[in-house]
Amino acid sequence: MVLTTLLSVASAVLAVGLLVASGAPFDRAFFQQRGAHLTVRFAGSAASTEDWPAATAHAPGVAAAAGPFALVSARFRTEGVEAPPGFEPPPLTVVGRASAAGPVDAVALVEGRWVEAPGEVVLERGSRPPGAGVGTRLTAGGVVLTVVGIAGSAGESADAWVVPAQLTVLAGERPPAFQMLYRLTAAGTRAEVAAGRDAIAAAAPAGAVVGARSYLDVRETAQENTAAFVPFVTAFALLGLAMSVLVIGIVVSGAVGAATRRIGILKALGFTPLQVGRAYVAQALIPGSAGALLGVALGNVLAVPLMAEVAETYGTTAVLVPLWVDVVVPAVALAVVAGAAFGPALRAARMPTAAVLRLGASAAGGRGLGIRGLFGRLPLPRPVTLGLAAPFARPARAAGTAAAVAFGALAVTFAIGLGSTLVAVKTDGDPDKGGDVTVRTVARPDAPAPGQPDTAPGQPGAEDGGPGGPLPGKAGKPGKPADPAAVAAAIAALQGTASVYRTAQTQVEVAGLKGGAPLVAYEGNTAGSPHTMVSGRWFEAAGEAVAPTRFLRATGVRVGDTVTLSEQGRTVRVRIVGEVFDLGGDGMTLRSGAASVAALQPPSMPPDFAVTVAPGTDPADYAERLDAAVAPLGAEAAVTEAGKSSVIRAMQALIAMLTLMLVVVACLGVLNTVVLDTRDRVRDLGVYKALGMTPRQTVAQVLTSVGAIGLVAGAVGVPLGVALHRQVMPAMGRAVGTTIPSADIDVYGAPLLALLATAGVVIATAGALLPAVWAARAATARALRAE
Repeated sequence: MVLTTLLSVASAVLAVGLLVASGAPFDRAFFQQRGAHLTVRFAGSAASTEDWPAATAHAPGVAAAAGPFALVSARFRTEGVEAPPGFEPPPLTVVGRASAAGPVDAVALVEGRWVEAPGEVVLERGSRPPGAGVGTRLTAGGVVLTVVGIAGSAGESADAWVVPAQLTVLAGERPPAFQMLYRLTAAGTRAEVAAGRDAIAAAAPAGAVVGARSYLDVRETAQENTAAFVPFVTAFALLGLAMSVLVIGIVVSGAVGAATRRIGILKALGFTPLQVGRAYVAQALIPGSAGALLGVALGNVLAVPLMAEVAETYGTTAVLVPLWVDVVVPAVALAVVAGAAFGPALRAARMPTAAVLRLGASAAGGRGLGIRGLFGRLPLPRPVTLGLAAPFARPARAAGTAAAVAFGALAVTFAIGLGSTLVAVKTDGDPDKGGDVTVRTVARPDAPAPGQPDTAPGQPGAEDGGPGGPLPGKAGKPGKPADPAAVAAAIAALQGTASVYRTAQTQVEVAGLKGGAPLVAYEGNTAGSPHTMVSGRWFEAAGEAVAPTRFLRATGVRVGDTVTLSEQGRTVRVRIVGEVFDLGGDGMTLRSGAASVAALQPPSMPPDFAVTVAPGTDPADYAERLDAAVAPLGAEAAVTEAGKSSVIRAMQALIAMLTLMLVVVACLGVLNTVVLDTRDRVRDLGVYKALGMTPRQTVAQVLTSVGAIGLVAGAVGVPLGVALHRQVMPAMGRAVGTTIPSADIDVYGAPLLALLATAGVVIATAGALLPAVWAARAATARALRAE
């Protein structure tokens, strides 16, 4: 009972804690850091106007304010790394701030320390350049800064922070602008935030406000990034809670039921039914309380690494399990213990005393004799037939065991389906990973500084399969882009080339879409492109294009409609002929043939080539030969490898931990049931041993009894797991604004289902192994004296 309560409470604490952490990570971090509802930028020319910034802090609707903080826009480069010609790093907003604390937007340090002197910079973790970490040296306009910390701002008020004195140097001759951070008394809707902005603008000089950002925009983006976790974490949490209640009920009621004869003795001594019920509730609560306390401690310990993983993925600070979870979960568990103990004890106490005294191990062992005789006629070894008949002696207990095993089989089936779909989604959701060999005409511009990691943790880049990531095994030395025509000729001349196409990326304006969208233009034989279609087909003729789900929803376009693309006044119209499954570019990347968008004359990035090798050609050998051929041209080639995703890794870690916890709890429920059955039938075991049953046959009998239950439970749990998977995966896709192809959801083939059908048997026999060995080792004389 202690072990059962311990593991059940631990799994429930872990499940509920993760559910709470996944529910509203942005809102929690925003509350903890007193994030700014409104970040307002003022013109630098207005900075000399006396004390009017303080007046805006008292504008109607403003609850608190911080600032003014001077700011400039700067482009950071990693010192010692030469970027390719024409490459410009994105501009970052740098703010002069002496302290991370404050009444508004208390910046949370994730790594390192806050800036203390000129020459130091703290980077916002969501905006830091790839490869930048603590100790990296960055340059901006001839100014060298050393990264001393990585921090997080809930409202994303800045991309980097320096001391105020450093900002003057970064600004140079430009007058720095400055920002104020505001918390509003009412900020639940966009209208309320807009009203607060109008009040602040009215309190400032005319024309001083040059920009403002609402926290609702940041919140919307954050929720899209974390929404995929919520459906499957919720499913696991509900499974964990249901299984915890079930197994605690099985264990406690079974323990009380095993004491039926003692209850008769208490009645003979004068105990009333209510007194018997109270006595057994107290007896159950003692080990239950010990297990609950230990379970809370274990759950919190297990939650630490998982919460850190979730926090890194969500882009928030790590949190602990809330105190109310540590209180409510064990309280509910103890209520279940009390209820599970009181019911069977009260039922036994209401039976006539003589009838209760007649019950015992011998009576229990005599049940199901007719079924035992029927199974005995089967042409099977006697230990097997005895094991098959054993569940019918206590059908209620067998049903409880079957329920626990079914939950375990359900969890395993659901977890394997989730894992398989996540792998398929990662592979099929990346159309940029095409061909057997990839050729880059220019090395990536974000090569790390010596001694620095390849990409920032949690940031999209090479490990996430993002565009511009390094080729496997390449150092990423930037240089002059190679001539695409020369590279294409070298590929065509190499023996073993089957087909090749090239892609070029750019950004174009899309009618009706704010900010435009990424465009990937294809040229060549695209038969080797690894595209997975949700609906429609891949583009084939000029004027056709495909788009992902989020693009179609954002523009209101459907398959078959046309969209207008423009670049510097030049326009083309393309017809959407298919909805492609694509998770890159925030799900907004449009894909078409190069001829279809040639009229735009877009300024594209240097192209990449995807090569499919001829049958019988080794891709590794081909890539080595091709790399030697294109290296003198300034290009590089390597075998195409699927990228790795920090988000997928975080999901897989959660799935593995939660599934393991549920399976252990299920095994513990089986262990308890088999222990009770073995003790109830100890006299029968003694008789069997006296008649010549060997220890091996005893183990076979016990394992057969639970194996039969596990087979039936698996037949129930596996289809339920498949059904749950088919409900959760589409919900995860909808949560992040995409449609997961049915092919990636239907991952349960016949061989896998046949293997999963044995999950119930494995869980049941694993839980029964210890008591089976104990029964086999029990001495015959001692077993016979037990009556």
